Amino acid sequence: MNPLLLTDGYKVDHRRQYPTGTTLVYSNWTPRKSRIQGIDEVVFFGLQYFIKKYILEDFETYFFKQSKEKVIKEYSRRINNYLGENQVGTKHIEDLHDLGYIPMVIKALLEGTSVPIRVPMFTMYNTKPEFFWLTNYFETLLSAVIWMPCTSATIAKQYRKILDKYANETSSIPEFVDWQGHDFSMRGMAGIEAGVSSASGHLLSFTGTDTIPAVDFLEKYYNADSDNELIGGSVAATEHSVMCMGTTEGELETFKRLICDIYPQGIVSIVSDTWDLWKVLTEYLPALKNEISSRAGKVVVRPDSGDPVDIICGNPNGKNENERKGVIELLWDTFGGQINSKGYKELIPQIGAIYGDSITIDRATQICERLKVKGFASTNVVLGIGSYTYQYNTRDTFGFAMKATYGEVNGEGREIFKDPITDDGTKKSAKGLMKIELENGTYKLIDQVDWETEKQGALKEVFRDGELLIDQTLAEIRQRVR
Repeated sequence: MNPLLLTDGYKVDHRRQYPTGTTLVYSNWTPRKSRIQGIDEVVFFGLQYFIKKYILEDFETYFFKQSKEKVIKEYSRRINNYLGENQVGTKHIEDLHDLGYIPMVIKALLEGTSVPIRVPMFTMYNTKPEFFWLTNYFETLLSAVIWMPCTSATIAKQYRKILDKYANETSSIPEFVDWQGHDFSMRGMAGIEAGVSSASGHLLSFTGTDTIPAVDFLEKYYNADSDNELIGGSVAATEHSVMCMGTTEGELETFKRLICDIYPQGIVSIVSDTWDLWKVLTEYLPALKNEISSRAGKVVVRPDSGDPVDIICGNPNGKNENERKGVIELLWDTFGGQINSKGYKELIPQIGAIYGDSITIDRATQICERLKVKGFASTNVVLGIGSYTYQYNTRDTFGFAMKATYGEVNGEGREIFKDPITDDGTKKSAKGLMKIELENGTYKLIDQVDWETEKQGALKEVFRDGELLIDQTLAEIRQRVR
């Protein structure tokens, strides 16, 4: 599809609405507000994907390399059928096709950077005066592509902070946190691109994922190489259909077959609440204790329903001893383990648990805290992070917006801004040209600067006139995030 049609309808005629003599529009992309308690910085991620996919691939393939006649006919048909006979015109589209590239500068912070609320992540402006209309024409496409990977990368980092904190306090293997947050979100996301870009944001903080195409995404757009580095991985795992086919009467045999015959070594995750989780924990697993304890690899028990905090840690108000103890304590009763140097219990390496339903940041914190109070290391359990975390967000979660703050008309600069009197201050924009400075480890916005000052600071040109200037790797982005 012609990427010039990937926009909001009201954008197509803004070219004529700008003042006569307009030659430049300068805009920025900024998270304006956090709606998640405890998060006041947002991870920047996804711009390189946008540039490579939409500007360098899609514009080349579906616009510049198509015949001008075909492109103009397609554009005219769509806009005229959509708006009715109008005066939008096509001369500006023809001129862009003749030019053969996107005449734009994009200046950005490095991806993986944590950016304070109300500090721009990147700016952009046109390099040829006749294409002033193009800057904010990109707003819709940019916003639709970038808000989700930034948001998911930010939320994943928050999980990482929590899991790191408790692992450092209670565990002998804090490096296990790489795998402790596992992405199960793809099936619940709003389409494949949302699922993959979100999962890639998750992989900036973790290595556990069931979203296979996120690995391809990071190889293609972020110079990763799964032959030489761990991008993301998972383990063999069952689902309820597998367990149900074994029948209620044969569930013990199903567990034994999986553990001893199908996966005699390595990690296998077995969904365990198809019928009676407590029977699995107190009858089936004890019956297989010798096989599991002597196995070269880990059996991971996966409960999948109920309140995750109570199921994993035990419910003090449970109606029986099993409910009061919870999964980890019941596994300890059967398999035991060691008390590490920090004074916390760690299950034997051959047994563990994962919970992957309805996990939130708050529930992850509660699980780690309650395990700690009970004397267990947080790394006894893996948390599956799904669409309940990653899809329950919008562009407004961090108030992302692209707004123009400067323009030039008849050769004169104009500092522009918005500050609605009816707003709470969220929509108040910066003004004029911008410089971002790193001050005491935190990025700070300075607006209303001149062009000479704008050239300085932390924003670096990553794209100019059809060319990607900085091509970052997953490895370096992960390093910045962590």
